[in-house]
Amino acid sequence: MIVVNLDMMMAKRKISLGELAERIDITPANLSIFKTGKAKAVRFSTLERLCQVLDCQPADLLEYRSDNESETK
Repeated sequence: MIVVNLDMMMAKRKISLGELAERIDITPANLSIFKTGKAKAVRFSTLERLCQVLDCQPADLLEYRSDNESETK
């Protein structure tokens, strides 16, 4: 299971969804889909822009959890 930690990174950087969406040139609706973990895929170019704006690494935004871990959390 892939968990999206975008909300935590946005909070650390004190940036709103609307501002981030504008800065990475994506619609707020599409960014929200990614943020909530409902996206089926993400383009590397989008991931790259997220990392540039948030000054982070992809691993700060995406986390893998095994089925056992997800059941306990």
